[in-house]
Amino acid sequence: MAKKAMVMIEALNLALRQEMERDKNVLILGEDVGVDGGVFRVTDGLLKKFGEERVIDTPLAESAIVGASMGLAIAGWKPVAEIQFSGFIPSAFDQIINHVSRMRWRSRGKFTCSMVIRSPNGGGVKALEHHSESLEAVYAHIPGLKVVIPSTPYNAKGLLASAIRDPDPVLFLEPMRSYRSIREMVPEEPYTLPLGKARILKEGSDVTVIGWGGVVKTLIDVQNMIDIDLEILDLQTISPLDSETIVNSVKKTKRCVIVHEAPRTGGFGAEIAAQIYENAIFHLKAPVVRVTGFDTVIPLGKMEKYYIPNEHRIIEGIKEVLKF
Repeated sequence: MAKKAMVMIEALNLALRQEMERDKNVLILGEDVGVDGGVFRVTDGLLKKFGEERVIDTPLAESAIVGASMGLAIAGWKPVAEIQFSGFIPSAFDQIINHVSRMRWRSRGKFTCSMVIRSPNGGGVKALEHHSESLEAVYAHIPGLKVVIPSTPYNAKGLLASAIRDPDPVLFLEPMRSYRSIREMVPEEPYTLPLGKARILKEGSDVTVIGWGGVVKTLIDVQNMIDIDLEILDLQTISPLDSETIVNSVKKTKRCVIVHEAPRTGGFGAEIAAQIYENAIFHLKAPVVRVTGFDTVIPLGKMEKYYIPNEHRIIEGIKEVLKF
């Protein structure tokens, strides 16, 4: 299988292109996705290749984008809706929680919503607060909605292909700070990666460190800075959650640090910790440690480096769990 060095934006663009070639029912719609190729250029060139009937520039109306996508999905199309920044998704929250996620249940299986909502997510690029949100825990709480968060070009391409082919709605949150900061070899041919399955980026024996999205690169950097043997888990999908891989890893290492940039209280790390306590408490040698964002709105650019978990804070968390 031929491979090419790509950044995440290139990998996502290729996944969209290949899925549109594979299935003529796949559509793209959103603000500036056509002529401008998307705010981060993820959809660049797709209008020229597939035409304005399949790459559709919409008005500034997130609720309408998601609502129209739902109708298209029920009618048999495969819409991929882009919301320019994840901080704007709440404008479509009524459509997502009350209609999109419930359509299979409400119709007793007569209708499904095979659709994807893509959106840049998280901080790290010094954008304003509504452009830097990490609200994944909110969406993971919605039954019927899958929540996928890639971390590298390779898994972004495979996970997006799987999300588009999935029979149910998928929220696909793309970490902005990883769009161009990681370059790796990615197969040029189409491939899929399973939703709901975490990947073990590195096997280790001392501490299980769990992250997703933009923090994954930081976890790899941390391992290169310390002599502690970490087992690094990239969740990839937080709903459904791969609890089996998490619990088995923690049973092996007996210690766990969870890292995310969303606020601490009610963050998804709390759910992971609860599942560890329920299923592996007698294997633990220390309480689970969370290294997270703070219980505030994400600050303006100058303060982002203090808000988002950095290498120093993560190393302190690892030392804390080892000292117990």
